[in-house]
Amino acid sequence: MERKIRVLVAKPGLDGHDRGAKVIARALRDAGMEVIYTGLQQTPQMIVEAALQEDVDVIGLSILSGAHMTLLPKVTQLLKEQQMDDVLVVAGGIISDADAAILKAQHGIAEVFGPGASTQDIIKFIQDHVSVSRK
Repeated sequence: MERKIRVLVAKPGLDGHDRGAKVIARALRDAGMEVIYTGLQQTPQMIVEAALQEDVDVIGLSILSGAHMTLLPKVTQLLKEQQMDDVLVVAGGIISDADAAILKAQHGIAEVFGPGASTQDIIKFIQDHVSVSRK
């Protein structure tokens, strides 16, 4: 039996709006993944600690506050410090194309999904990019 993909969905920073994160969490669950939702206002340290404890394959970060260029690199830095380099990190929210390019090229964010992204596209991206060794 193939192991289910484990996904941590988190809201870093001070966002008070999590409808999109909950929609994504449900879509991933309905696609057969195990999903852990951390809730609102998580620090990068809290997110990485939860990812470590839950042994997740993927971290999905939903952020609308505009603090993505501070918080998302901190999450990937902490993952690296914990030697969790094989965890796929994706992000969603209001992130400009220019910032998305920097996050992907310099900070290890695998993909950035903007408003209106298809849940099917997100599911397929995760299924296609989770490390084979983690499946």
